[in-house]
Amino acid sequence: MANTILISLSLFLTAGITIFTLGNAQSSCNGPCQTLNDCAGQLICINGKCTDDPDVGTHICSSGGGGGGGGGTCNPYGTLYCNGTPYPQYTCSPPVTSSTAAKLTLNDFSPGGDGGAPSECDGQYHSNSERVVALSTGWYAGGSRCGKLIRIVASSNGRSTTAKVVDECDSRYGCDAEHAGQPPCKNNIVDGSDAVWKALGLDENLGIVPITWSMA
Repeated sequence: MANTILISLSLFLTAGITIFTLGNAQSSCNGPCQTLNDCAGQLICINGKCTDDPDVGTHICSSGGGGGGGGGTCNPYGTLYCNGTPYPQYTCSPPVTSSTAAKLTLNDFSPGGDGGAPSECDGQYHSNSERVVALSTGWYAGGSRCGKLIRIVASSNGRSTTAKVVDECDSRYGCDAEHAGQPPCKNNIVDGSDAVWKALGLDENLGIVPITWSMA
């Protein structure tokens, strides 16, 4: 019996299939995976990429969900109710291109600000004078863009600036102390500091404006 189990396990691992564990989920559809904890949501690791779990019957990736730069559209995997209001939950974001359409929102990354907890990338708060951003979960891609610069272009006036990725704009969870009581982010958000808005010459009172972004 022991030999049979070992042979079955060997075949299972050779096929490149890894059991999904929720604890430290990171990658979304088509994201890289090697360990048991690499895939977000109800996804499974097959041939080194996170994809739909045939045993669970998910259709997140087959419906075109592309997280962190994958192709196709991106569909929600669930709904989170916050004070009776439903919010879609995403592990994916639209594909990243050389000019990715997004919405710029305003965030205070300092202590007591909108961001709640310290930034996820470095465990630190950031002043409003720093050009820093948080990206929606799919674009954040499990932290793979932490510390990297992105280029942001304002759709209204064509002005551009660079900003450093320091945090995730969580598209899965929210409405708790960790998220400063805010609902989950939409899946197409670049959450920028005051300095980002000023560098783009945008009116912060607007709260949300169309932009494009790319890796700098």
